Amino acid sequence: MKIVINQMVTVSSPPHMYGTDTIEKRMRDVLIALFPAFCFAIYHYGIGALSTMAVAVGSALLAEYLYQRIMGKPVTVNDFSAAITGLLLAFNLPPDVPFWIPIIGSFFAIIVVKQLFGGLGSNFINPALAARAFLLASFPVYMVGWRFAESPDIVTSATYLAAIKANPSFTPEFSDYMALLFGKVGGCVGETSAVALFIGGIYLLVRRIINWRIPVFYIGSFAVFAFIFGRTGLFHGRDILFEVLNGGLIMGAFFMATDYATSPITPHGKIVFGIGCGFLTVFIRFFSAYPEGVSYAIIIMNLFVPLIDKYIRPRVYGHSITKKRKKA
Repeated sequence: MKIVINQMVTVSSPPHMYGTDTIEKRMRDVLIALFPAFCFAIYHYGIGALSTMAVAVGSALLAEYLYQRIMGKPVTVNDFSAAITGLLLAFNLPPDVPFWIPIIGSFFAIIVVKQLFGGLGSNFINPALAARAFLLASFPVYMVGWRFAESPDIVTSATYLAAIKANPSFTPEFSDYMALLFGKVGGCVGETSAVALFIGGIYLLVRRIINWRIPVFYIGSFAVFAFIFGRTGLFHGRDILFEVLNGGLIMGAFFMATDYATSPITPHGKIVFGIGCGFLTVFIRFFSAYPEGVSYAIIIMNLFVPLIDKYIRPRVYGHSITKKRKKA
């Protein structure tokens, strides 16, 4: 008995998966995860932080809309990806920068870094971090002014990292740890409260929006390398927890190093990526003139992602047998 099937089957490129998950849902979860840090920034810095975040997000949405309309492409501002880029950029800015700083940064992130390379998923470095690096190189005076919650005055480089850089033997007290945990310090808009960032990071992990390997190996390797390359000598690393809580490490590990488009796709590749970010962050913090190294560490490792994906691949079942047969 011969059975003839006339139905045509179209096979698309892998992965062959079906589900109800969408870009909009994933991006919405990221915004939810950023909400605790968003609220704390407003509580900590007030109207300055709120206006910086609003201008950055609005400029990012406008930049994406205008570019896609001018180029005749489908408008995708409703997928929330541009909003996340604008918010993350604002999180990496001082709270009282002039309004034109986040505007320039958002347009650079969306048009130059994202859209000119093909749009969402085609950018090779994190747009928000690339924009921060661009702004820091172009307008350094406006990018290093920090304000403490208790004072309306802006103080240049008044951060714990700057203090440690100037005095490597600086010994923090219990109150310093509490200040870092609950954000009673000066710094960028979104990086001051470790608790708020951890809450958002745990939410992303529970929702499986991000993979645990990058943040765990990033923070873990940073702690190990910080101990090995101690600020006062090899294997003289002290107050490792203080180093971890400082600066943008937690924000970078959970929210920017885990960017889908700019991080490896394989489990072992994610581990290598996280370790590389940890090493470079310690190297820049400890041995360069710049007190922070998270942004540049992630950007540098973004550039190595194609090589990581090329040479670190999962073992294919039956691969060794096939090679043996070919040799025979």
